Amino acid sequence: MHQLVFATNNAHKLQEVSAKIDGQIKLLSLDEIGCFDEIAETGLTFRENASIKSRYIHDKYKLDCFGDDSGLEIDALNGEPGVYSARYAGEHGNHAANIDKVLKGLQDQTNRKARFRTVISLIWNGEEHFFEGVVEGTIRHERSGSEGFGYDPIFQPDGYNVTFAEMSLDEKNKISHRAKAVEKLVEFLDGV
Repeated sequence: MHQLVFATNNAHKLQEVSAKIDGQIKLLSLDEIGCFDEIAETGLTFRENASIKSRYIHDKYKLDCFGDDSGLEIDALNGEPGVYSARYAGEHGNHAANIDKVLKGLQDQTNRKARFRTVISLIWNGEEHFFEGVVEGTIRHERSGSEGFGYDPIFQPDGYNVTFAEMSLDEKNKISHRAKAVEKLVEFLDGV
């Protein structure tokens, strides 16, 4: 069985990816390899940040690994919050403040089109490969649902009348940006 390190400290991401991979690959967390370093995301794009994470782990531990970066892109906000999604309101990981800032920025906007984007950087046998997943949707005027994390309570994917936060993990994992990128990653690994 393939063994891969997922370069994240985000328990929600780890849970989502583990559920998607479903035992096809032995997924190791940073804790499991003894990495407690904070990997700085200094890139200006999702691709750069994903690469920074995977290269850091590969260079330091010499293990096959992947890193991802994800975010919400809102058309009326010129693609914001984008790579700053986790720290849009200032403090890293303050989901409530981030959502409040988005809703305030959109309060007079009729165009509420948005998308979640994930880019995965996989380093496999010393070579880097990229996989991307996107899900289109709209931003609701108020929060709805208690599942998921981040912007899930205000993001309604196209073709659905519920937010990501109103979906079960299984439902979200069928259509999410991360799920689509992970499917491409698994497909690649099946072929090696």
